[in-house]
Amino acid sequence: MTANGPGKNLGFSLVEMLIALSIFGMLTAAGVTLLGVTARTQETSDRLLAELGELRRVGALLNADLVQAVPRLHRDRAGRQQRAFSGGRGDAEMLLLFVRAGWDNGDGPALQRVGYRLRQGRLERLAYARVDGAPVAIAVPILDGVTGLRLRYRDDEGEWRDRWNPTDETRLPQAVELVTSTATHGTVRQLFQIGSDPR
Repeated sequence: MTANGPGKNLGFSLVEMLIALSIFGMLTAAGVTLLGVTARTQETSDRLLAELGELRRVGALLNADLVQAVPRLHRDRAGRQQRAFSGGRGDAEMLLLFVRAGWDNGDGPALQRVGYRLRQGRLERLAYARVDGAPVAIAVPILDGVTGLRLRYRDDEGEWRDRWNPTDETRLPQAVELVTSTATHGTVRQLFQIGSDPR
């Protein structure tokens, strides 16, 4: 019999072709499923990293401001003298108001008045152009979807207070506790030291 004779098998049978196509179909389906799972995992990972980044940004901003807080009285736009550090428990729109050393971009005066407020479920940082007066502040949102917020202040004796209003208006708390509740992050508790001097 020659190589080109009728008994020589030169191709695949129909059964072999169907088996090969079935295997290829299963591999393709598995690859598409794996690709979909990978895309969903990446999307979830990106979302969780963005949420974690939001919390870290809040902590970094508060820490940068509070660690540079100084016992400097200031005046509001009506000229009334205000405490060096004012803080409520979180039930009013304005949460914190104080003077810090340094300037955000390295320009301007050596001191800056900053504040934090909660407006319509959004935590915002306020930066005033001047320490005294300066009726208009630049507001930067730093955390959205806040459903609950609580602040406490640690005094020199180690006691925690719901409000910061000591008789000595230049006195600063030793630490601030911030507890926020959001649908995204749940309840998060953060502690911040006041001033660069460890006490």
